[in-house]
Amino acid sequence: DPQQLELATSGKRKLRRFIVIDEVVDELYGSKVREYFEENNVQHKILALPTTEETKSMDLVLNILQEVQNFSIDRRTEPIIAIGGGVCLDIVGLAASLYRRRTPYIRVPTTLLSYVDASVGAKNGVNFLQCKNKLGGYTPPVASFLDRSFIQSIPRRHISNGLGEILKMALMKHKGLFDLLKRHGKYLLDTKFQSYGGSADHGDAALQTTRIAIETMLEELAPNLWEDDLDRLVDFGHLISPELEMRVLPSLMHGEAVNIDMAFMTYVAYARGLITAAEREQIIQCMRGLELPVWHSGCSWSLIKRALMERLKHSGGQPRMPLPTGLGVAEIFNDTSEDTLERAYKLWVRD
Repeated sequence: DPQQLELATSGKRKLRRFIVIDEVVDELYGSKVREYFEENNVQHKILALPTTEETKSMDLVLNILQEVQNFSIDRRTEPIIAIGGGVCLDIVGLAASLYRRRTPYIRVPTTLLSYVDASVGAKNGVNFLQCKNKLGGYTPPVASFLDRSFIQSIPRRHISNGLGEILKMALMKHKGLFDLLKRHGKYLLDTKFQSYGGSADHGDAALQTTRIAIETMLEELAPNLWEDDLDRLVDFGHLISPELEMRVLPSLMHGEAVNIDMAFMTYVAYARGLITAAEREQIIQCMRGLELPVWHSGCSWSLIKRALMERLKHSGGQPRMPLPTGLGVAEIFNDTSEDTLERAYKLWVRD
């Protein structure tokens, strides 16, 4: 809106911003964030919160909204800024969508997982009654600001966690991305996704990998932003993992739970004859190379059956099971028998 832009840049009115930042990120970068707003003469309120799967609740959303109300923002010209991992972005997105029916918000992801996953798309939400993201909505941010330098301060396990979601897109849609992960996975972990000029052997693997992952994610999400079509390749790794992740909290991170789901589904694809034994091994070895778990004792046969029953309830009575049909290609199947699933499960556990 040209009038709002004129008002914002004319200096007639002091700029104001409300920022929610994860408390760990605040310890690392809070002083820089405060300095930035002070230098730019922006009146600001920074709310540092513990944003984890265990605290991802409506209580935290209401806490944020109380502070937003106290700060008193203009919902047309003063977007709320979320700085943190996927949980932080989800919670703030939901809070913004509720405040005066919809207040604009900006996502600033600080983990690899949120950089390639939560920063893209329209979804936000919180956990409810021990169910992952049971309450939420579809309100896209006005912008996502991506800065890979945040990733250099996160632990190696968190990098691996993000690689789980990148691998999902590679297996479903992009053989080139799969090859990048196979070839440069250890290097990406070692360098924490930073770009270095002197690494000719690897090119700019970090930039290539994140760019392709985000582009393929956008290709999938953009035509179906509100999930009117329930046949979604991006649901690969998300059939069993929500149940597993909530059951074993906090022992598995999101990308790790997703990878365990993908490892099992790789065996399902093999049991159905969709991929060869050699392709199955390539996928599992790539997962191991990315330091991702390929099995968990909590992922019992009864949990798998229960998770798939839940899936039927929320996907129009069909399992809508995305499965690889090769490396970087996939289809959605509704006809996988329980016998096939059980055979795949036994093979998976055996290996």
